[in-house]
Amino acid sequence: TVFNSLNHDMTLTEFKFIWYMEYSHRMWGRVVGLAYILPAAYFWRKGWLSRPMKGCVLALCGLVCFQGLLGWYMVKSGLEEKPDSYDIPRVSQYRLAAHLGSALVLYSASLWTGLSLLLPRHKLPETHQLLRLRQFAHGTTALIFLTALSGAFVAGLDAGLVYNSFPKMGERWIPDDLLAFSPVLRNIFENPTTVQFDHRILGIASFTAVTALYLFSRKIPLPRRTRMAVTSLLAVACMQ
Repeated sequence: TVFNSLNHDMTLTEFKFIWYMEYSHRMWGRVVGLAYILPAAYFWRKGWLSRPMKGCVLALCGLVCFQGLLGWYMVKSGLEEKPDSYDIPRVSQYRLAAHLGSALVLYSASLWTGLSLLLPRHKLPETHQLLRLRQFAHGTTALIFLTALSGAFVAGLDAGLVYNSFPKMGERWIPDDLLAFSPVLRNIFENPTTVQFDHRILGIASFTAVTALYLFSRKIPLPRRTRMAVTSLLAVACMQ
């Protein structure tokens, strides 16, 4: 029914492009999982892992498997028949956000573990400024993570198609249908206008926080590696 009412003009070549894109994503995910699990099992068997590292390896292995499970759970939501609805089939924005969020956690944990093994930890005096910088960095990380999750809601609801002007949304700074749904809380997760508005605000806030973090770090004597990391963060934020 959906094909007849919405996609009747799709050619076989166009369908194959979408199919192979999804298939490649699934196969790549499995390759990534094997690229982690097989060497980890080998290192474990050889006795090359310390007791703390074994716990870390098991946690990362669990995250890899959980990520794949979430991917299946997400895709399943796009294949379910919705009674009395002929809307464009799409996956649940909640499951999409969970899938993206778990991927970010897995990537960050893997990177942190790898860098902890490759690079020695700097011994710096615990000054008040350094403590504030660390807290600021953690807060900025949380804000960036939240911004990325809000992007998943934009994608899941096709909210990017609602308004395509910036910085205003249409002719207004605050659109009329921002709180059109009831109860009000539903708007944050299900109203495309609100979802896009929130993503814009979070994006601007993230960029501002990264810039402020960089400027604050310039006032503190930091190791070259740390200063390079903060500068790279600002460069990537500008590019994004």
